[in-house]
Amino acid sequence: MSQNDTKESILDQAEALFAEQGYRGTSLRQITAAAKVNLAAVSYHFGSKEGLVAAVIGRRIVPLNEWRCREVEEVLARAAAETRRPETRDVLRAFIEPTLLMQESAPGARNFVTLVGRAMADTDETARRIFIEHMTPALQLLSRALALALPEMPPDVLYWRVNFVIGALSHTMRCIDKCPMKLEDAAPRNARQLVDLLLPFLTAGVQAPR
Repeated sequence: MSQNDTKESILDQAEALFAEQGYRGTSLRQITAAAKVNLAAVSYHFGSKEGLVAAVIGRRIVPLNEWRCREVEEVLARAAAETRRPETRDVLRAFIEPTLLMQESAPGARNFVTLVGRAMADTDETARRIFIEHMTPALQLLSRALALALPEMPPDVLYWRVNFVIGALSHTMRCIDKCPMKLEDAAPRNARQLVDLLLPFLTAGVQAPR
C-alpha cells in the first residue's frame, strides 16, 4: 500500500468510526485495526487523534466551502454587474445546493454528515470546534450576501434567520438517510429534489415580515 493509499484508508475508516461512535468514543486502535495499519502510520500522517479528526473534517469541508463561497460570490457578482440587489432565493440556492449535493459527491461522504451531527452534540468540543472554525467564513459570507439582498432587515433578525436556515439545512441533511420522524406516504427524495423542496420554504422564511 502506498503512502497516499495508507493515508486515505486511515481517513476513510476514521470518518466512518467517528460518525458511528463519536470522537470521544473512538480510539486510535480501533481506527488502525479497521484501516489495517499500525499506530505509527497515524502519527506519521496526522500527528495525533486531534490532527486526524481535523484532517477528516478538512477533507470534506474545505472543498465544500470553496464550492459554496464560489457560488455565492457569483450571485453577488451578477447582481453587481446588473446594478441590482441579489435575490434572496439565488443566495440561498448558492449555499444550500452544494451542501446537499455534497453527500452524493463521493463514497463515504454521508458519513461526514453523521460525524458533524455527532460533533455538534458531543460533550467533547474538539471536533465541534474544528468544524465551526471551518464554517465561520462561509457563514459570514452567507450573512453578508443576505444583508445585501435584504438591506431593510435588522441585523439581529437576520442573524436569527440565518441560524434558522442552518438548522433546517442540517435537519434535512440528516433526513436524507435516516429521518427520526416516520410519516406515512412520505416518499424518499434525492438531494436535488430536496433542494427544490427546501429552497422556497427557506426563501419565504428569510423574507417573511417581522
